[in-house]
Amino acid sequence: MNRRRSKLLFACLLLLPLPAAAETISFSGDSMESVLATGRERTLLSGNAYVATEENVIRADVIELYGDEFQYIRTRGHVEVLNEEKQIELSCQELFYDREARVIRVNGNVVMVDKKNEMVVKGGFLEDWEDREETIVQIGVRVLKEDLVCRCEFARYLRDEDKLELAGMPVVNWKGDEYRALKIFMDLDKDTIRLEGAIQGTVVPEAEEEE
Repeated sequence: MNRRRSKLLFACLLLLPLPAAAETISFSGDSMESVLATGRERTLLSGNAYVATEENVIRADVIELYGDEFQYIRTRGHVEVLNEEKQIELSCQELFYDREARVIRVNGNVVMVDKKNEMVVKGGFLEDWEDREETIVQIGVRVLKEDLVCRCEFARYLRDEDKLELAGMPVVNWKGDEYRALKIFMDLDKDTIRLEGAIQGTVVPEAEEEE
């Protein structure tokens, strides 16, 4: 029985208690292929694939669940992630999610919308640690917020503190002023900015800005 395999092709919706990951997971798709052998458990969903954990809803063209008690989720195709509690939406081409470590890694045309802090972050790669509310974005990074546009190659975003750390030729256009440096640190909650190394800036007088 431990080596038994089953291949199923049907639209499915399953609810599975997963004590190792301390949460229940549900999933569905137009087709499903499963390997149930102990130690090699694996489920592949394709066609309108959907997975819901206690925090995240994930949709993609193809979703693979594997590991002990389906600890890992890997997706490809047009990927969308929604976390209603944290008011975060993600879209990308590829995603890896470790449910136990609570780490998400995504690649390819990444867009993160943080509705709580009214911010949009774009890049080529994103890594998010859910427990400590920290996000790392790399490759062609863009950060968009009211009165703020940032460009760089590396960004560290602390969501709870509403702080940004930018590196890799960062350029910040903030409230009409432009800042460049080797590193730029911003506290968006307190409206403060700190620059380090090769500092350049252009400050537009308020009267000129109004004109």
